[in-house]
Amino acid sequence: MESLISSQVTSRVYEDIKPIAEERLPWEKLKNSTVFITGAGGFISYYLVLALLIRNDLYKDNIKVVGLVRSRERAEKKYQKLLERSDFKLVVQDVCSPFALEEKADYIIHAASQASAWHYENDPVGTINANLTGTINVLEYARECNAKATLMISSLKVYGAVHNGASALTEDMVGYIDHTSYKNCYAQGKRAAETLCASYHKQYGMDVKIARPSYIYGPSSLTDDRVWAQFIANVVKNQSILLKSNGGAYRSFCYVRDTASALLYILLKGESNLPYNIAAEHSNITIRGFAREAVNVFPEKGLTLSFANKEDEVEPDISLFSQTPEILDSKRLEALGWEARVGLKEGIRTAAEIVEEQNR
Repeated sequence: MESLISSQVTSRVYEDIKPIAEERLPWEKLKNSTVFITGAGGFISYYLVLALLIRNDLYKDNIKVVGLVRSRERAEKKYQKLLERSDFKLVVQDVCSPFALEEKADYIIHAASQASAWHYENDPVGTINANLTGTINVLEYARECNAKATLMISSLKVYGAVHNGASALTEDMVGYIDHTSYKNCYAQGKRAAETLCASYHKQYGMDVKIARPSYIYGPSSLTDDRVWAQFIANVVKNQSILLKSNGGAYRSFCYVRDTASALLYILLKGESNLPYNIAAEHSNITIRGFAREAVNVFPEKGLTLSFANKEDEVEPDISLFSQTPEILDSKRLEALGWEARVGLKEGIRTAAEIVEEQNR
């Protein structure tokens, strides 16, 4: 008899992801189907893969999960014993290479992307290519499979610089992006990917959904260069946090479990060719605020938040950042029945505890 996932991952990871599998969703759509997930070695995809496998264990839904990864070695390290399951399979190839897959997918989640600032600076061509060629390959595969629905994970970066005085960005807003700068390889690539989705919907009648996540945080590696991940790594390593700026940028954050559940809501309940913001209103916070919460969540560690420059110690005026807000309005998503359940303190604590557990 095949081992249950609860015996194949740590109890902390299992308890964190299990609520996704218990969301009030039309799971009958996925029963006895194949779900293809690109970027399966990544941050969000890991939660999606495990949630679907947990769903199989709990409710016998017989969902076949196929994950596309670039590195077998990294994926094997991430998934370990889960690869022995009959309901999970890895396909190793670059999303930018032509697809030649045996499996025909019923549902597709396109999560493959280079979302790190390091990649924007050091591999802008690869970054934009994953969003252009990669998205075309995924949509062509979806068309060949006659997939029931395809979800493309976009980004809040598609909004660019919005100067309309709004305190939060709704899906119909659009701002300026300098398309001549390589630094916008990610943002422009995501914009083009959304246009590709609209084009395939128009020309081929395909059911294509679009998700625009905010800043997603959760258990990541100790070497992750994203600012929130560095804060969590500091906490895990019992290091106080030193900010080299005033940390006044005001952003929407959403815990990875809530983001993964939101993606399933959009895939199974969202309207075609309609973008959906994903954000947790209770987790809108400045970078310095996130850092402060990170040290405060574990008072027993005695960690502190300090600033490299004395002038940055003064609390900044959030309104100064309203000209280019990175706060998302997620009412359209909430109308589908989704809600963000994980508060910032709980999310930081859970993320740190899982990272600590994984690095013992």
